[in-house]
Amino acid sequence: MSVLSYNEISIKKVIIWDNEPFIVLSSHVFRKQQRKPVNVTKLKSLVSGRVAEQTFHANETANEADIETKPVEFIYESKGEYWFNTPGKPSERFALPEDVVGDEIQYLKPRTVIDALLFEDRIISIKIPVKVELKVKEAAPAVKGNTSSGATKEVILETGATIQVPMFINEGDVIRVNTELGEYTERVEKA
Repeated sequence: MSVLSYNEISIKKVIIWDNEPFIVLSSHVFRKQQRKPVNVTKLKSLVSGRVAEQTFHANETANEADIETKPVEFIYESKGEYWFNTPGKPSERFALPEDVVGDEIQYLKPRTVIDALLFEDRIISIKIPVKVELKVKEAAPAVKGNTSSGATKEVILETGATIQVPMFINEGDVIRVNTELGEYTERVEKA
């Protein structure tokens, strides 16, 4: 565990603050008039998901969190519990609650291997790819006269997630989705 000075606490670093791991979402080091420099940060807890703003002064430090990653395979979802197992070892099954997996889980297909983030040998979060390719399960046809530039419609993906897409997307198309924003990015394959 390394110690970070106030100006080393930068975006994407994971630090220990309030006795739990936080990821730094934003960081801005500046000096106000004749005062000493400060680092104004926005932190997100990897355990509870709460977001907090914290100012670190020139004489303050933070410990960098020892976060380990472990591959896990998503199996299925049942009644708000998300079941995983160790890849290649189906007997090592375990469930994670919704608050650990986050909203991005709705874009994950069964039998997908992803990384789980561990802090003190406990899974605190999962890391889903930023972009995934999913098949459109249900899509309403484009209505003639309703195709002005920028027009969108709602579709249901193979995982059950619903997103807004351009009017030209049809049932059976494979599209690429940004999981962080929950938005359509491009069509990969036409049905």
